[in-house]
Amino acid sequence: MAEAHQAVAFQFTITPEGIDLQLSYQALNQIYLSGLRSWKKRVSRIRNRVIKGVYPASPSSWLFVVIAILATMYMRSDPSMGLIAKIQQHLPLSLHVSLSAQGQTMLSALVFSTLLWLSLILALRFCLKLLLSYHQWMFEQHGRVSNTTKIWVTLLRLLSSRKPLLYSYQTSLPHLPVPAIKDTLSRHLESVRPLLTDPEFERMTELTNKFESNLGNRLQRYLKLKALWATNYVSDWWEEYVYLRSRSPIMVNSNYYGMDFLYVTPTPLQAARAGNTITALLLYRRKLNREELKPSRVPGTVIPLCAAQCERMFNTTRTPGEETDVLQHWLDSEFVTVYHKGRFFRLWVYRAGRLLSPREIEYQVQRILDDTSPPQPGEEKLGALTAGERIPWSQTRKKHFSSGVNKRSLDVIERAAFFVTLDDEEQGMRGDDPEGNLDRYAKSLLHGKCYDRWFDKSFSIVIYKNGKNGLNAEHSWADAPTVAHLWEFTLATDAFQLGYTEDGHCKGEVDRSLPHPQRLLWDISSEVQTQAESSLAVARTLADDVDCHVFPFREFGKGRIKKLRVSPDAFIQISLQLAYFRDRGGFCLTYEASMTRLFREGRTETVRSCSNESSAFVKALDGGEAEEQCRHLFQLASEKHQNLYRMAMTGAGIDRHLFCLYVVSKYLGVESPFLKEVLSEPWRLSTSQTPVQQMELFDIKNHPDFISLGGGFGPVADDGYGVSYIIVGEELINFHVSSKHSCSETDSHRFGAAIRQALQDIMVVLTVDPKSSSSSSSSKGSVKPQAKKLL
Repeated sequence: MAEAHQAVAFQFTITPEGIDLQLSYQALNQIYLSGLRSWKKRVSRIRNRVIKGVYPASPSSWLFVVIAILATMYMRSDPSMGLIAKIQQHLPLSLHVSLSAQGQTMLSALVFSTLLWLSLILALRFCLKLLLSYHQWMFEQHGRVSNTTKIWVTLLRLLSSRKPLLYSYQTSLPHLPVPAIKDTLSRHLESVRPLLTDPEFERMTELTNKFESNLGNRLQRYLKLKALWATNYVSDWWEEYVYLRSRSPIMVNSNYYGMDFLYVTPTPLQAARAGNTITALLLYRRKLNREELKPSRVPGTVIPLCAAQCERMFNTTRTPGEETDVLQHWLDSEFVTVYHKGRFFRLWVYRAGRLLSPREIEYQVQRILDDTSPPQPGEEKLGALTAGERIPWSQTRKKHFSSGVNKRSLDVIERAAFFVTLDDEEQGMRGDDPEGNLDRYAKSLLHGKCYDRWFDKSFSIVIYKNGKNGLNAEHSWADAPTVAHLWEFTLATDAFQLGYTEDGHCKGEVDRSLPHPQRLLWDISSEVQTQAESSLAVARTLADDVDCHVFPFREFGKGRIKKLRVSPDAFIQISLQLAYFRDRGGFCLTYEASMTRLFREGRTETVRSCSNESSAFVKALDGGEAEEQCRHLFQLASEKHQNLYRMAMTGAGIDRHLFCLYVVSKYLGVESPFLKEVLSEPWRLSTSQTPVQQMELFDIKNHPDFISLGGGFGPVADDGYGVSYIIVGEELINFHVSSKHSCSETDSHRFGAAIRQALQDIMVVLTVDPKSSSSSSSSKGSVKPQAKKLL
């Protein structure tokens, strides 16, 4: 109980001479330092609020305005055109009595200067918002920049010249527009055309026309009203109805994972890797709190992306409810929760306001690894409650974890900065079957043993016995790019800034008087144990059904693709269409995640990658058409895909609009056969690209072994595939494919082989004629070089 003794600042004894106070100066010093740290954080937050509140101006500009006004008054000129005199007349009577006439004039001038300064700030922010609402630059061809865009670039650079804080742009970001319902319905019909027969398409057209002429416009009016009132007309409903109201397990179905470096494990020592990983994450949190992180931007530009998702990154837990879950976020915790061999520990990472050194955290983690005490009854598989159905977990939590020792221990888990699992397995690309081990690595991060992760936490870190690491992230609070930003910082800081000693330990000194990590105590009844076993059975059935396949594609990468003047993303997406056609003998509704973070509180939109153009190319290539014709069709498919992607990014997508119309119909209590059918269509091919080098903390060219494996997710449809890919460097693309064993028509390894072959076949077609590289499409990939040139 060393930590309990340190918590007592003084003791006293009663003697015949009176009360003898025995002050513990060490404890008082720790209280003082902790309080000092708290006040520093408060002052820093106030300062940041002022700085970002006046952006794109600076707080010091107020002084400039005041001096300018006073200088003009000194020169016998009235810049306020009589307003200063009006302000002076309306000063409180007490000031008229206490201040001289000159003092009253000075005070009135100060008030006028402040009001003028605030007006200028509002005007600048309005101008910045107008500039950020312009998206036509994204649709212009490379090398053909309009004069409007050139002027826009100049003005944007002028207003963005000051160094912003993380959230400086938030109030200047435009609101997500509501597309015209006619446009959305037209785009939807176009997107489903390659999936339907002629009679089916005629039926869908008739259904669409009935919806537009009757119910659609009524729902649209309500949606526009919400868009006028709300910051974002999609995000709150998306979070609630897509994520938090789901009653099925979030493990596999919702949570996703991120992996370590592919070729490198910085240290083989589990405790040391945990020490550096935890430290790097807490350093990121410190930068986040101080808003020292640079705002994320469209790659190669100064155009900012919304940072709202960062706010709930740490100290956040999804708590279960019978109808809907709730995201709970607390103030900064000074501890993390650690799970090892069935035991839960609270690991304090601060002492007297000081972040422990990596070596000290390693020392504390090693204490947990060396602890041989057995789990308490029911403790080992307690985490399975977060892996099973949500309603039983909600009922169990309410009945057995709302008071007493169970509540105190659960609070430690839920209020922790994040969750850490010290896994007793070894993972990574190793041994005689490297790719097979990558598959096992993916499954381990996706679900583990179904009870050794706390799936409700915003993210959980997994440290394996051989020093490999990874994370499992809950999806409702943020999307993958936000977590990828965190993970990129963590891996780079771990390997290139914190580093290790020659024998693999963390750097730094150790204070061996640190109190031991605290075991969490539980009183787990037989009823809770029975429910945990029941949830575990559900989770294991789900986990055992997942077929994961992870493979690096090394034949070529984005370098060779860009030489053809083709977007790497379009190339991969069309390859996935070809692979699926060969695998299943047809086309399917395809989901590609695109961001809408150009808008305030934007999250994602769907790019329907299966288009008329892509399906025409796939049929031509697989049907043995002439290579010249195939190249022409590929060019059309690539252009179409990039246009769809740009439209999704700029608020002209299909699926979020239809989703919100459906929610409105439910609130109004009206049924729409069109919306019901559209929103029940399965996404048999769900895809996502993981961003890389968002922060550019190290150079992949100089450190080619430190390449990321990216991450993945489970299949969205029972009879479909989930495909995640990360384009790393110039010569590597890592793929993560998932499906379900229970579906006889899908096989992740078979589909992975089809993807490999499709990539190579398309590359052969595009490189046969050297002239094809000059006639290929401008693309999303070509937007970036243009943007770099402009911005």
